[in-house]
Amino acid sequence: MSLRASVSECLRDWEELQGGFQHVQEAHKQYKQKLEELTKLQDGISSSIARQKKQLKELSLAFKNCKSSITAEQEESIREIQSLIKERQSIFFEMEAYLPKKNGLYLSLVLGNVNVTLLSKQAKFAYKDEYEKFKLYLTIILLIISFSCRFLLNSRVTDAVFNFLLVWYYCTLTIRECILITNGSRIKGWWVFHHYVSTFLSGVMLTWPDGLMYQMFRNQFLSFSMYQSFVQFLQYYYQSGCLYRLRALGERHNMDLTVEGFQSWMWRGLTFLLPFLFFGQFWQLYNAVTLFQLARHPQCKEWQVLMCGLPFLVLFVGNFTTTLRVVHQKFQNQNQDAKAE
Repeated sequence: MSLRASVSECLRDWEELQGGFQHVQEAHKQYKQKLEELTKLQDGISSSIARQKKQLKELSLAFKNCKSSITAEQEESIREIQSLIKERQSIFFEMEAYLPKKNGLYLSLVLGNVNVTLLSKQAKFAYKDEYEKFKLYLTIILLIISFSCRFLLNSRVTDAVFNFLLVWYYCTLTIRECILITNGSRIKGWWVFHHYVSTFLSGVMLTWPDGLMYQMFRNQFLSFSMYQSFVQFLQYYYQSGCLYRLRALGERHNMDLTVEGFQSWMWRGLTFLLPFLFFGQFWQLYNAVTLFQLARHPQCKEWQVLMCGLPFLVLFVGNFTTTLRVVHQKFQNQNQDAKAE
């Protein structure tokens, strides 16, 4: 009797599963239809935006060519239109952040033709926050390891582990930043290229064999790495606080990131980071000079000496000139605001 009861219950459960399975099938079919409609809509919007951007570019060029033959009244109208064109370009940038787009050269080489566009605000913010936490946690880990290598351990093996971690860290940052740019983050110019140079430098340091030249530069490099991690730790907390306040006031984009340098929006509040940044930048120059001197040493046979000196020089020039340009631009804007008042 109990066996019959259990069989009947199993049959009833099977009937319920059949009904649930049919519901899942119908829902999945509807999902695929909606997905196809979404894909067509995305393609249509992307084509329309591309067409609008092309026409706006042509219109801007036409206005420039007509400058010599316009009246004062027309000049005022053209100025207003040009202002609206700039505003519209910003709007298109926001729109494109939510549309699939082709990967750039670097992402195509690393990931292939995988779509990395995140289509919801929640997904974008979650990825951005995870990127910021990744930078913070790795900065702390690198600070601890560089301290250990400098004062507790004196082994080429542990140094190689530290340099390998640096290569992996900077490679990961470049990939994540490319994905963030695809999703609307406004990381531009030098602060993107900076990580490519750092990846190359860390890779060369990893291949540098133990010897007299390496030992002569080792402590200086590890001390610099400790200081750099410390400054990046300060930057994270200061910049994240600035960004939080400016986003709350609606003055910064929600996908803006902390970067390893001084930005114009950081001027609000304290500017105590500037001395730390300049000291670190001149330390990069000191590293480059030291390596160039080691390259002229009679016992220097390693190609890594010169190939480490060049990236340090590039990092100094790029970091120093970019920081100076931001500071100069900020002073100019302040003077213009003061004159306007």
